[in-house]
Amino acid sequence: MVISMVQNVLLKWLYSMYHCGHTIRPEVAKRASIVIEFLIPAKRLMGDQQMKAGLWFYGLGTALTGILNIAWGAFDASHQPIQALGINFPDQHLLAYVAGLWLVAAGLAILWQRSAKIGAAASATAYLIFAAFWLFRYQAGVHALGWRIDVLFGVTFGLAQQLMLVAPAAIVYVSTASPDSLLQKRGAITARWMLGLPPVIFGLFHLIALRVFATIVPHWMSFGYFWAALTGIAFFLAGSAICSGIMDVQAARLLALMLLLFEGFVEAPPIFIRLHDQATWGAAVYNLAAIGACWIFAEFLTSRADRERIEPAENVAASHPQPVVA
Repeated sequence: MVISMVQNVLLKWLYSMYHCGHTIRPEVAKRASIVIEFLIPAKRLMGDQQMKAGLWFYGLGTALTGILNIAWGAFDASHQPIQALGINFPDQHLLAYVAGLWLVAAGLAILWQRSAKIGAAASATAYLIFAAFWLFRYQAGVHALGWRIDVLFGVTFGLAQQLMLVAPAAIVYVSTASPDSLLQKRGAITARWMLGLPPVIFGLFHLIALRVFATIVPHWMSFGYFWAALTGIAFFLAGSAICSGIMDVQAARLLALMLLLFEGFVEAPPIFIRLHDQATWGAAVYNLAAIGACWIFAEFLTSRADRERIEPAENVAASHPQPVVA
């Protein structure tokens, strides 16, 4: 991140210096052109590597979700509530195996450039189906518990979790298109709202169900209510920043960092206590995919912004004007 900032400053300074070459010596302007030509591919390479890191989190999280479905021969009720359909499938374990194989194939396919587009489409399809399961939960939840705000937000929380994982798949799918194409522009807008609205919902639900989330805070951390409320506020602010486009890159990166801390302090430790609980594993694996989603979105926006800054520098570096000594 620091290196990226330094590169941005250097590119801006070198571009302005080279553009105003009549005020500097020819050999200095020539060196500036050489440095620009070196920084342009270096900048793009670094952006690609950062995007790949997010893809590995997302792809492996998706593949591991499929492995859990296969290992248990069942859908994870906390993320894939197929029971909400109200249909008693006699061979539901076969459907779980099929979904598991689909997720494994999709998660692995998205890690390689040649198959990334297919993997993105397959991942988005799976998560959209899981999101549809949650729509049926509204009727079941209201029928069982009545029209309560915590019930509505609880179901919306589960729905938002799955929609959040559709966003990076959309980004990967449209990233192969031209930056100026209508497909990429619409895909970027769709991904922004799919990634931005879920944290807003997470934050509001944290504040509404503060007592529940306070119990999730590790026992060795005091002031559980404080941490639950702080987390809710952080979710809300991050989602608002992403939706509004104000400091959205920083918000997505900080959100990824917060989820990474959750993975280490909240999600992963219970696995060693409840080793045979699919929901415990599912929460930890989901978190990995969510970290990748935030990271992919941040680097996608960064690459678009860098491209807009770098293109003028490329044009100047390619022109090689002959500066005149003042």
